[in-house]
Parts: sequence; C-alpha cells; structure tokens
Amino acid sequence: MTFPGPVWLAVQRELLSQEADGEVPTCFDRYDDETLFKLFHLSRPCITFIADTVRSRLQNSALKKAQLSVDEMVKVSLSYYAHGHSTMTDPRRPGFNETAIVGTVSGVISGMSDVFISFPQTSEARTHVALKVEKLSGIPSVLGVLAPAHFKTTLHPYEQEFRSFVNAQGYTSVVSQFICDSDGNIMSVEKCCAGGTFEQEMWDSSFKGKEMVEDLHGPFWLIGGNGYHLSKHVLTPVSNPRNDNEVRFNEAHERMLHVMQTTLTSMKRRFKCLMQLGFAQGGALDKQSIIIKACSVLHNIAKKFSVPLPPENGFTEEMYPGRQHSVPVEINPEALKARQELIDGHFSVVSSSWDPFDRKNAEHV
Repeated sequence: MTFPGPVWLAVQRELLSQEADGEVPTCFDRYDDETLFKLFHLSRPCITFIADTVRSRLQNSALKKAQLSVDEMVKVSLSYYAHGHSTMTDPRRPGFNETAIVGTVSGVISGMSDVFISFPQTSEARTHVALKVEKLSGIPSVLGVLAPAHFKTTLHPYEQEFRSFVNAQGYTSVVSQFICDSDGNIMSVEKCCAGGTFEQEMWDSSFKGKEMVEDLHGPFWLIGGNGYHLSKHVLTPVSNPRNDNEVRFNEAHERMLHVMQTTLTSMKRRFKCLMQLGFAQGGALDKQSIIIKACSVLHNIAKKFSVPLPPENGFTEEMYPGRQHSVPVEINPEALKARQELIDGHFSVVSSSWDPFDRKNAEHV
C-alpha cells in the first residue's frame, strides 16, 4: 500500500473515538447494511468515515448555505457517484439543489487527495512498492503504472472544440493522468484535458513528470503504454520483439498495464457517474476534474476498508491504444540501452520465482 502510516492510523483513531463517544444518529441508520451497499456501493464503516471526514473539513458557511446536514449532503453525493444521478433527490425541500450539493461535497473530497492519494516519499517506501511490482511482474525498479484515464463526455458536434475531445477510440471524452501501484491504489491523479490530448504531452507538463525528470523519486521507472516515449523514468514495451527475452518482457509489461485496466474498471463499476461526466466545454473542465479526483479519493478509501465491488455488469475498461504523433520520435539511446540491459538481466530465462503464466500471480490483482 502506498498510503503513509498516519493515514490508516487516523482511520483507526476516528473509528475508535466514535466507539468511545457512542454512536450519533445519522440519516444512514434507516438502511440495513445490504440496502446501504446497493444504494452507495460502500460499506457502513466506510460511509461513516467519509461523512466524518467531510464534516471536519466542510466550512460552516457552506453548511448554512446548503441548509442540509453534512450526512444528508454526503448521502446525496454518494448516491450520485454510485449511480450517475442521485436517488435521494427531494426538489420540494427548501435549500435542495443536487448540483450544488454534489459540487460542494466533491470539492471537499477532492481536497482530501493530499492525504489519501500519495506517492511513496521515502527511499524505504519506494523500495517496498518496487519489490511488490517485481513480485507481480518480474520487472525491477518500477513504482507503478502510468496511463491516461478517459471518461466519456457530451459535446454538441457544432462546438468549436468538438474535435479536440475525440480520443483515439473515436468517442468524446476528458482525460486525466493516473498512476497506480501494483495493488491498484491510486498514487497520483493530474490534469483534466480534452480527450484528444496526447498522453506524452500531459506527462511532460505534469507535476509528477517534472519530479521524475528531476530525479526526486530516485532511479525508478513507471510502466507506460505505447502513447508514451521510452525515457529514463518511463518504461515502454518493445515495439517489435525480436527474441524470447523481449517477448517475456512485453508479457510482464502487459501484466502491469492490466493492473491499471483493472483499477479503472473497478472505479467505473463502483462509481457509475464516471461512465458519463455530462457536457464539457474546452475552457471549463473544473467540474469533471473535481468529480474524477473525488472518486479517486473514494476508491482508495474503499480499498482501505476492503469494500467489495458491486456485482459485475459486463463492463470492462478497454486498454487505451495510445495517441501517437504521425512523425516518428527519436528514441533516447540511453533509455533504450537501460531497457535492453533490464531485459537481458531479468528476462533471459524464466525465473523460477516468477512465471508469466502462473495463475497465482495472474490473480493477484
């Protein structure tokens, strides 16, 4: 897990304090556990923690303006995340504005990303994360998976920005830059751009990309797909494998990309609002950005509470093929040499401790 220790200690401390102080009645008490999960795709302890955390961060002025309790605001918002619309709407109630409520709560939850979405900051933590990646894939010195995450949006075809939102898979979307670890914990979420944006351009201009270039996170790689350039810190697959070593490496590389695929599939199954983020305008993507980040925070919290996913609905996130420039890019010779040394040193023979076709490893995520 990539969360710093204090985060989980805070969770435990919060729960223990609730037990010590006695339970305070909430609007969630009317539901049994099964109904609660069907409505919000989260467990009772997880919802309690989310509501308490939002309460501690929500400003009094926002509460007065909403004329609703924090629990009621969280209930409306969690329902929206789970279903793409709130099943808790009551337009007859004074002060009830679903859009405003979801916007307020989403702003608070997305602001919790400084605690619940974390990149390993110490040498010891990075080594620990990299060892887990190596155990899963056989690739050493890798912190996680870097990928674009696309979320469908709606635009009028006659809008000037329409074409810029059409991604490589042919539909209109916004795209954010995600990094996750081998367990599917989200370590970084940045950007919210038109779906036609090149992922390499997002990476080059991102905070995390600049930090990696400056070696602030040590001599580690991130696994990246075909839309990224092979570089000192981004490890891409071999385009045309020439031998068994490179084939084995590509299989291991694909296994790590599958972790991101599974992570995004899980997010969209739990939070169906991510299946369609509504109307988008090129210069105003704040709403979509906040929802994406809020759901990322909730995804990590749900994993910490070991909340199961809702029943499968047949949806699986497709691997994004990558958007590449038509003009060939010159490959960094030092990065190419480093990748080849990694392949020769770790994939020349199938390790007895790691088999790319081993079922136990395949079911890890």
